[in-house]
Amino acid sequence: MDTFSPEKRSEIMRCVRSTDTTPEKRVRSLLHKFGFRFRLHRNDLPGKPDIVLPKHHTVVFVHGCFWHRHQGCPHATTPASRQEYWLPKFGRTVERDNKNQQLLGQKGWNVVVVWECETKDLSKLTEELLRIVAHDASLVWQRQSLSMAMAAEKQADYNTEKNSKVS
Repeated sequence: MDTFSPEKRSEIMRCVRSTDTTPEKRVRSLLHKFGFRFRLHRNDLPGKPDIVLPKHHTVVFVHGCFWHRHQGCPHATTPASRQEYWLPKFGRTVERDNKNQQLLGQKGWNVVVVWECETKDLSKLTEELLRIVAHDASLVWQRQSLSMAMAAEKQADYNTEKNSKVS
C-alpha cells in the first residue's frame, strides 16, 4: 500500500525532472571540461538523446536507474504497491529505450548509455567517457584525472589573478 494519498503521490511525481537532472549535468560538465561540444535534447533524433556530439556522431543517454531499470543496480527497485501499474510501465520504458537505440544505430549513430549510479564516481566516469567518445589519438593527452584537471585550473586562475594585481 502506498504511504501517500493519490493527490500527494501525484504532486511528488510532477516534481520528477526529465531534463537537466543532476546526473545529466555531471556528464555535460565533464564533456565540456574536456573540450567536447554538444547539443542537448535534439528532438529530430529518435528518443531525443540527452547529449548529442555531432562531430563524433555519438549520442549519450543519461538514464535514471529506477526509471530505466538498470540491471543489477540496487536503485532499480520495484515498488511493492500497485505492481499492476509499475511493471507494465517499466516494460514500456525499457522497450522504448531499446527501440530508440536500434533506430539510432541504424542511422549510424554511436549510442552511449550512462547510468545515474555511474555518475557518482567522477574519475571513473571521466575515463569511461573519454574511452568511448574520443576515438581520436589527439585526445589521449587529456586522460588525466578530474581532480588533477581541477587543481591545475585553480592554479591557473590563481596565477592569472596574481599577475593582474602586479600589473
